[in-house]
Formats: sequence, C-alpha cells, structure tokens
Amino acid sequence: MSALLCGSMAYDNIMVFRGRFKEHILADQIHILNVAFLVPEMRQELGGCAGNIAYNLKMLGGEPLIMATVGRDFDRYAARLESLGIDQRHIRRVPDSLTAQAYITTDLDDNQITAFHPGAMDHAHLNAVPGGGGIEVGMVSPDGRQGMIDHARQFADAGIPFFFDPGQGLPMFDGDDLRHFIGQASWVTVNDYESRLLTERTGWSELEIAGRVKALIVTRGGQGSTVYTAGGTIEIPCVKPAALADPTGCGDAYRAGLVHGVLRGLQWEETGRLASLIGALKIAERGTQNHRYTPESLAARYRQEFGREIRL
Repeated sequence: MSALLCGSMAYDNIMVFRGRFKEHILADQIHILNVAFLVPEMRQELGGCAGNIAYNLKMLGGEPLIMATVGRDFDRYAARLESLGIDQRHIRRVPDSLTAQAYITTDLDDNQITAFHPGAMDHAHLNAVPGGGGIEVGMVSPDGRQGMIDHARQFADAGIPFFFDPGQGLPMFDGDDLRHFIGQASWVTVNDYESRLLTERTGWSELEIAGRVKALIVTRGGQGSTVYTAGGTIEIPCVKPAALADPTGCGDAYRAGLVHGVLRGLQWEETGRLASLIGALKIAERGTQNHRYTPESLAARYRQEFGREIRL
C-alpha cells in the first residue's frame, strides 16, 4: 500500500529558549518589535513534512513515496533515507539551491517561533504526480506554492484521493485558492489555528468544509482532536505522553496515523486515536525522526491506552 507524500524535506535547526515568549513580547509594543532570545541549546535534525510523515509510515510497515525538491546539501539526508529503506525515486535535486532550512525556537510553554528558508522547495512544481497504478493515497503538505497547486490538480485528475494539509503554507493562499483545494481533496487536516484561518478565508464553517470532503480533521494540542464528517463529529482524546520533550514534528506524526488509517480502512475513531498515540510518542523525544516503534509495540500501547485492539 503506497502513499505519495508531496511536501518539504528540510534540515531543522532546533533551539530551546529557557523562558516564555509571552514575558518578552509586549502586546502594546508589537509595532516596534525587537526581541532577542538566548538559546544555549541548538541541534540540527532531519525534518520537513514529507520526510517526517514518511519516517512514521515506514515504522508502521508502509511503503511511503516522497515527492520533493532538495538541494546540493542533501547527501546526509539521502543516506539516512537509504538506511531506512525509504524510496527516493521522486526526490529531485536542484543543484543551485540549498535544501529547505527551518530555524525553530521553542519556549518553556512549547510555543514556537519559526523562520523558514524554502530553498529548493520553491522548485516543487518541477515534480509531477506520476500516472499509473500503485499510489492509493496522496498528501499535499507544505511545499512551494505552485507545486501545491499543481500536485492537488494532478492527484484530482488521476483520481487519487488525497489529504490537503496546508500547514505553514496556508497563508500563501487566498479564499478562492483554498476553496479550490478543498473541492479537489478527499480529506483536509489542520491544527486549531489553521482551522480558524481556513474558515475565515473560505467563509465556510468547519462543518461546511466537512460537508465538501470525506472528513476534516482538526488537531488541538493537549485538548485532543476532532474529526468532522457528514455523518457527525468525533472527539479524539489526547494521549498523555511520557514526557514533553519537543513538539516539533508532532503534527506530521499525527498525519502519518491518518494516512495509515485510511490505507487500512480503519474507522475514524480508530484512525484518530492511532494518530493521537503516534503524536504522543513523538513529543516524548527530541527531534522529528528520533522516536521508535513497531506495529506490534504500537498495537500494545494502543490496547493499554484505549482498552481495545487495533488492526495495524
């Protein structure tokens, strides 16, 4: 069962601020904002939405396909993908660019400030969704603007159901763009902030969006998540993590659970709980691709958390 994941591949430079942003950003001084945060800890991790989702799907026993554009500095990441057995046939190198770079600062409340250099990601439109069989589900996640538009259209033209996950790329699109994406997609997944922005720009409520797709999934951090469908609303509980080490990549881990649930034909309640569990396993580890599990260990933890079996 293959999923084609269109999105970013990036090097994440992760910094931890041992304070709280709210204590340094004054609401009445936003118009002259000039702040600096001392970050004694910094590390570089492999990341990007497509890479993170693929990493989790591979541990679930899937065969993810990544479609992305990367730069001349991609050798280290490519070696890691090869060691994991993740297919790279749809990853295109752009020689005159750097691989996308994220600079993420997290405070003690798990709030994040991110600066992002897209680099080769701006050339995402050079890739095209391949025709032919073998791809059962697609994902359009944050990428170059034209690439996201093209890939959504190509999935729709090929009759491949896909998730629209605008994420950090959502501000690039106006209401007409977003309504068009929703009209093409089978599922939409956003966090609570993105959901508010999505409803404002489209003029559609969450229930109205859900009526145009098979499901709208909204994650709400420690408050769990909600799956909106034409048949009703399903509240998914948050799984308590073993530790709150690093929220970076939790959304991508959650989305891998969504993709796997759809591929396996699970009910939304099962799919949402699986996704929530994977997100909790991720947040307990630093970095986006350092947590570990197997289908067997995940099924055992699912049974422990929810008191029921799951078919992975």
